Amino acid sequence: MPLSESEIHQFQKSGYVVKAGVFTATDLQPFKKRISQIVDEEVRGHFEKKHITNLYEKDGFETRLARIYAESNETGQAIVGTIMGKGGGGFSDHEILDILRHPPLVDCVSDLVGHDVVGSSVYRIRIKLPHYSHGEVPWHQDSGYFLAHCDKQLIVTCWIPLVDATIENGCLYVLPEAHQHGIHRHYTGGHAGFLEIPDDELLPRDPVPVEMKQGDVLFLTNLTPHASFKNNSEIVRWSIDLRYQSMDVPNNVNEDPATYVPERDTVTMACYPSEADFIIRDNSDPEREINTPGAFKKIRERYEQMRPHNPGRGWTRLSDRT
Repeated sequence: MPLSESEIHQFQKSGYVVKAGVFTATDLQPFKKRISQIVDEEVRGHFEKKHITNLYEKDGFETRLARIYAESNETGQAIVGTIMGKGGGGFSDHEILDILRHPPLVDCVSDLVGHDVVGSSVYRIRIKLPHYSHGEVPWHQDSGYFLAHCDKQLIVTCWIPLVDATIENGCLYVLPEAHQHGIHRHYTGGHAGFLEIPDDELLPRDPVPVEMKQGDVLFLTNLTPHASFKNNSEIVRWSIDLRYQSMDVPNNVNEDPATYVPERDTVTMACYPSEADFIIRDNSDPEREINTPGAFKKIRERYEQMRPHNPGRGWTRLSDRT
């Protein structure tokens, strides 16, 4: 499932493009089933500890966690934390690797970054709970989280809704063509602890809501400003965001996390040193590809346990903005 010439042109010109039907409901079912299993295990544990009064067994993927959160905010947040793991990228079961390696998705990515593809370290499961203001994500560019020497590199974000994403339940908004103006100044300590570009520092362009069906993919550049706002529905807006890059973009494939120390020259580091990059597609040497759950989990857990030094960018705190 390659991208068409017009889709590639839109991505390059506007900074984003949506490709419909990259995943079928059947493709996504194993991942959703595994997440549902984790939710069930956690719910039963909290029920036994009397943190909640109901198992909500009759509720499905879209509503169970919402019902739990409505009864106990603390329990709902605890379950979210378990799913996401440390730093948000702790889920490394084989179901996420299957999503990352999904051939139609990787084919589309290859049209943007080249034939050989590295799985960029930052992937996340997003759980936007209903009526939870801290679930709003302020305007930012993904490059705001990466090291500065990667600003002119292309790292493609793939945002995949696991339920239909609507304005009501908190779909993404983007600023078309704003990626052409480079990196914006970001501030730490923004809404809910995220990096933030204040509204008055954004380019004066009209934001576009991107409503999508389950299994569609929104492709974004790392310089495309985007945000999502409050979920005003009664369901959880589940989504995944994955990132990919070419092998020429700085990465930490096969690097020992112990080599990431404060004394190291920043420009020799991966774009996001905190988590492990991995090879998704290598046409000249397929044996380098990470295609087994054991190898994938080992790589991810090694970085998670060691937490290599990430110098960051030194953004100013929002409260100190002048």
